[in-house]
Amino acid sequence: MLADVHQHLWPPAFTELLRARTSAPHLDGWTLHLHGEPPYAVDPADHDIEARTALARTDGLDLALVSLSSPLGIEYLPPDEAAPLLDAFHEGALALPAPFGAWASAGLAAPDPAALTHALDQGCAGLQLPATALLDEAGWTHCAPLIDALARADKPLFVHPGAAPPAGPGTPPWWPALVPYVQQLHASWFAFRAFGRSRHPRLRVCFAALAGLAPLHGERLAARGGGRGTVDSDVFYETSSYGTRAVDALVRAVGIDVVVTGSDRPYALPAIPDLGAEAAVHALRATNPARLLKPVRPLEGATP
Repeated sequence: MLADVHQHLWPPAFTELLRARTSAPHLDGWTLHLHGEPPYAVDPADHDIEARTALARTDGLDLALVSLSSPLGIEYLPPDEAAPLLDAFHEGALALPAPFGAWASAGLAAPDPAALTHALDQGCAGLQLPATALLDEAGWTHCAPLIDALARADKPLFVHPGAAPPAGPGTPPWWPALVPYVQQLHASWFAFRAFGRSRHPRLRVCFAALAGLAPLHGERLAARGGGRGTVDSDVFYETSSYGTRAVDALVRAVGIDVVVTGSDRPYALPAIPDLGAEAAVHALRATNPARLLKPVRPLEGATP
C-alpha cells in the first residue's frame, strides 16, 4: 500500500459553506480570508475532484488521506458554526473516490466525543487536531475526551499546524508556514512527551512536517535534564515540505521505522527523499503508513 497521509481537498458542499460565511474563515469566490494570514488566491483546480483523483493515481497511490486544514480555524468556531462545516467536510471527504480516505476533525470550543465516534464509525482513518490545541498540559487535558474516544477506536491522532497569529505589516507570505507552524509542532511534540504520553499510553500519533524537527533537540533535552529516553515506536513523523537532508537527520534521531510520507498537496509537491536504499523509501511510503493506520496488536479484551 503506497500512501500519502497528508493531503487537502475541499468537497463542494464544504466549499459552498465557506462562501456563505461573512467572517474568517471565509471564501470570497476563490479568495480565502483567514485570521493571521494575507488573503490567499485558491486555485480551483486544487479542489477539482476529478483532476485530483487522476493526480493521485498518477502518483501511484493506493491511499491519500485528506484532512480539514487546521489553519482555517474551524475547530475553534462556536459549536453552531463549526458543526455544519465539520459535517459537510466529513460527508464529502468520505464520499471521495479511491484512493482517497479522510481524517476526522472535531470542534474544540465544546469537545463532543460522540460526534467524533460517529465520524470514525463512518470510516475516518483517525482524528486530526491542530497543534495549537496541544501546546501544554492544559491543552492535552482539554482534548482528552476526544483522544480517549480515538483510543477506544484504536485509531491514530494526526497533529497538524493550526492557525497562525496575526503578522505585522511587511511580513512575507511564507512566514506562517516557516515560523508559527513549525513552532506549534515543536511545542506540541514536547508537550506530548511531557503530558500526553502518560495520559494516553497506547495512542498512535503522527506529527505533520517532521514535528517541526523537534526530535533533533534530543541532545539539548538531555543536557537540560529532560532525559533523552528511548524512541517511542508509536510516534510517527510525516514528511511534508521536507526533503532528503531533513528526513535523513530525523531518521538518525528516531530511526526509519516511524517516518511516513505525506505531501501537504496542493500546498506542496510530493518529495521522495533520496536515502540511498529502495527499502528505506518503501518503508516511508508503504510499511510505516500501514503500521500507523492499522493496529498490529489486539484490542484490550479481544480474543487473539
